[in-house]
Amino acid sequence: MKVLIKLFFVCSFAVIGNFLFFSCTGTKKNVPAVALLESALQQAGENRAELEKVLSRYQTDPADSLKYKAACFLIENMPYYTYYKGKRLEQYLTYYTLLQETRGMGISPNLLVDSIHYMYGAFQLDSLQSCKDIETVDSAYLCNNIEWAFKVWQEQPWGKHVSFAVFCEYLLPYRIGDETLSSWRENIYRKYNPLLDSLRASGVLDKADPIVAARCLLDSIRKEGTVFTTVAPANLPHVGPEVAQQKTGSCRETTDFVVYVCRALGIPCAIDFMPIRGDENDSHQWISFTDKYGTLYYHEFPNGVSEVRKDGVCAIPKIKVYRNTFSLNRSMQEDMQALDTVIVPLFEDPHLVDVTFSYTKDFKKELKIPGSAIYRGRPRSRIAYLCASRLMEWEPVAWTEFDGRKLVFKDIQKGSVMRVATYEQGHLRFWTDPFEVDISNEFHFYTPSDSVQDVTLFAKYTLRGEDFFRNRMIGGTFEGSNDPAFREKDILYRIDRKPERLQTVVQSYSSKAYRYVRYIGPRDAHCNIAEVAFYGSGDTVPLKGKVIGTPGCFQKDGSHEYTNTFDGDVTTSYDYIEPSGGWAGLDLGTPKQIGKIVYTPRSYDNYIRPGDEYELFYCAKRDKWESLGRQVSGADSLSYKNVPAHTLLLLKNYSRGVQERIFKYEDGRQVWR
Repeated sequence: MKVLIKLFFVCSFAVIGNFLFFSCTGTKKNVPAVALLESALQQAGENRAELEKVLSRYQTDPADSLKYKAACFLIENMPYYTYYKGKRLEQYLTYYTLLQETRGMGISPNLLVDSIHYMYGAFQLDSLQSCKDIETVDSAYLCNNIEWAFKVWQEQPWGKHVSFAVFCEYLLPYRIGDETLSSWRENIYRKYNPLLDSLRASGVLDKADPIVAARCLLDSIRKEGTVFTTVAPANLPHVGPEVAQQKTGSCRETTDFVVYVCRALGIPCAIDFMPIRGDENDSHQWISFTDKYGTLYYHEFPNGVSEVRKDGVCAIPKIKVYRNTFSLNRSMQEDMQALDTVIVPLFEDPHLVDVTFSYTKDFKKELKIPGSAIYRGRPRSRIAYLCASRLMEWEPVAWTEFDGRKLVFKDIQKGSVMRVATYEQGHLRFWTDPFEVDISNEFHFYTPSDSVQDVTLFAKYTLRGEDFFRNRMIGGTFEGSNDPAFREKDILYRIDRKPERLQTVVQSYSSKAYRYVRYIGPRDAHCNIAEVAFYGSGDTVPLKGKVIGTPGCFQKDGSHEYTNTFDGDVTTSYDYIEPSGGWAGLDLGTPKQIGKIVYTPRSYDNYIRPGDEYELFYCAKRDKWESLGRQVSGADSLSYKNVPAHTLLLLKNYSRGVQERIFKYEDGRQVWR
């Protein structure tokens, strides 16, 4: 066949440190690139003629040799991509439009998801029409993509520092994942390219550096804002370029948006991700760039572009970080398939490379699991997985060959809870207890012991995410006055530390009587608070009065007004429109002596709630979570007796909420893992 004129080496990539390197050694052991291309064309079926048109177009003129190689790169990797079409998908994608249209109206994303489900019925991916790229992509679409990719690569001043290898992997691809195909390059180029006119005209900025272009572009775009939420209808494929431009949704949608725009303007970028964050239950992804020197940067809304090694991202708990690639990691695929076993979905068709080293300072090149920690028995699978915790489940994030005795995982970030398992008959079979490796390389296994302890619990989920609100209370004051304008006032109590529980009880400094009492937030805190209750001396019922305060909330929709502070609902809060000067209080009618004050911080509702039903579990041997009993909370804390020491715990709330996280109990407090 004429189109198969010569062996050409396909772009393959290796990540070493913070630099991308291009290799021309082929992407599969002992398989020439010409065989990969022919294999792809055979899978195209009736669409083979369309793909051959593309190859024929670019092999005629020697000046198009790079375009021919680019076409081969795309076609060889096409068999691994499938997209979906159907009316139900179109209906569910309106969720992102509704997020934009209801911005600032106080309508929760959960309510939007429920409404769409009610209107259109359940979403099932297998109810849609699935289409394989290799069987459907036509010559016009592919050539248009190649022409536009080469245009921006060659015309933009920063393209001079973009190699052909980087171009193929991070500029050329016509898709991100499983989104419905569309021609997006030209429209996005014409819409966003003017944002870089000032850079191209600059005589000061280094316009030849891709990271300078990325910064200028994203600084302009992020001023427009985004509607960010972790809530989305389940099982949706990628939303595609049109929906992504609405800048609504989760980290997946916002990173997809940045990829489309950057690639349309010739700025190479990649999506890097952690399959599971080491201290939460979710995955997370962001955009990565390299400058002309190879230094790694990252971006996620609403922040700017930061150098990875100079940013806190390296300290975020994680076990593994991978980079999405358009090309299949054939070396990894071949190594795993050679072990002749069922492979978990993450690694089944791996379009990824390991970049963990670039994102951590607590790095372990080889994690050798002590033989004494491995359960007895023989594995049916020759692949062992290192797993991260997700609620009461475990999710594979790394793999190695396993013979039942030796376990060595490579390139791991230390500090997170891990566990080893094999994947057998569709289920994980565990081979170790959960464990951590600290910065001194010491193993700490969570193995239940015979010793027990009593525990007092204040939350069901890590309060790390609450710190933003809790810290905003430090320096806040409760004041009393007999002047409605508080021109003369006394401080009843000053908050000097962040609250640790739903309800903090403090005693008033003053024994005087006041008609007017209030909470006033510290500077730059928007007076964030959820609830306040003032009690008279010896009273068991909070004082009543007319709610007074400074009107106006940051959301400008009435959802976070000062009246929320006294509505008895800990899920509503005050968020003053200005950074400073906001307050909420009561006119008691007549002067009253204040004995104690009870206050609740603004929160995500993960504290222990009075009246809610809870169940505490501990991680027992093998794969079991044992219950320590159910109870209904009578206050903002729970007490359990005879809890096994040195084990992982998880508290489940049956009354509300979905956020729960493993923890250990140490030195009389919950330590989230």
